[in-house]
Amino acid sequence: MAVKVAVNGYGTIGKRVADAISLQKDMEVVGVTKTKPDFDAKMAIKKGYRLYAAIPDRVKVFESAGLEVEGTIEDLLKEVDIVVDCSPNKIGAENKKLYEKLGVKAIFQGGEKKDVAEVSFNAIANYEEAVGKQFVRVVSCNTTGLTRLIYTIKKNFPIKKVRATMIRRVVDPKEDKKGLVNGIQPNPIKLPSHHGPDVQSILPDVNIITAAFKVPTTIMHVHSVAIEMEKDISEEDIKSAFAEEPRIMLFNSEDGFTSTAKIIEFARDLRLRYDLYENAVWEDSIGVVDGEVYVTQAINQESIVIPENIDAIRAMLELMDKEESIKETNRTLKIGVLD
Repeated sequence: MAVKVAVNGYGTIGKRVADAISLQKDMEVVGVTKTKPDFDAKMAIKKGYRLYAAIPDRVKVFESAGLEVEGTIEDLLKEVDIVVDCSPNKIGAENKKLYEKLGVKAIFQGGEKKDVAEVSFNAIANYEEAVGKQFVRVVSCNTTGLTRLIYTIKKNFPIKKVRATMIRRVVDPKEDKKGLVNGIQPNPIKLPSHHGPDVQSILPDVNIITAAFKVPTTIMHVHSVAIEMEKDISEEDIKSAFAEEPRIMLFNSEDGFTSTAKIIEFARDLRLRYDLYENAVWEDSIGVVDGEVYVTQAINQESIVIPENIDAIRAMLELMDKEESIKETNRTLKIGVLD
């Protein structure tokens, strides 16, 4: 029997999580929430999702806009086994009080502090730590991308330290209220950025320092990563390790992949909403100089955490073991598949 899931916050991440859950044979979306009757709310109903008011006293706002809601978030939570909280940053921590009150398991997103949950989660790196847990946090898009890349190397070859610089998109494509127009913003100005400690919440033994910069683009992040190795390693060793991990996809500039714009154009042809769940690693960026590995990758911030949320549901509800869950999630989302 399929487990019952609520999605609290049907926005950029929430809509993708809901659609991904709908593809799984062992889970179903009972309902989704919105704070206002916007185009996303209307699309949720059109897709057949039951809509609930994320803020209880706004039920009448939806009704006045001609949108039928099934009730409030509290009504929805009484019907489910687990909730995936896709609320804006810091709202999830407030929502936790309600989840605790009703005894519902919850998954939070990377915009929340790590202490909101018992475990910070990445499927390939620490699936087992989330098994049976009440509260789990799926780390941010940048941390997910870094953790996948570092873990894939680390599980094959011992590493000494990691230094990574992130060139961050300033906002998501649909945002029109804020963003840089003509500038580059150190984020934060005082180093390090939060991404290194966030990676360590999953891989505590990794020595990592990160820096980040916001730039006026909306489609992807780019990471420049340098990893000092404990032992000699070749470029082919790294390429082979990446090729064996379905959630890492190799691209080459010789095929025309000269920028994130080209990778996104490829993704538009490959998938619904151009969702790229995999790390996009430039194969020809991989180099080894004086015992250090250099890699450049791009991360689709809208979609990379979606498979992690699906695997987190299975871990917390003990539906499958790690290998089985990842294989099933990859299959249903066509991860690592190019046709």
